[in-house]
Amino acid sequence: MCKQSQLIEYMIQDIVDMVATDQKIEYDEAMNRFYNSEIFEKLQDKETGLYLESPEYVYDLFKDEMNFGHIIQAEI
Repeated sequence: MCKQSQLIEYMIQDIVDMVATDQKIEYDEAMNRFYNSEIFEKLQDKETGLYLESPEYVYDLFKDEMNFGHIIQAEI
């Protein structure tokens, strides 16, 4: 497994843990919600570089997607 794939796998684990804890749902349900999100697709695409961000940042993007129905990224 290449280093990029490992980083992505670790991040997915961290984010699913955050989803399960914050939303007080079972781990399987948290996996289902995250795996069916646009953020998950973007995270899998190594070209986006999203895997280089912190799990907390990606989780915030996921929460925005769940709240607003799409990804919202603040302007800097």
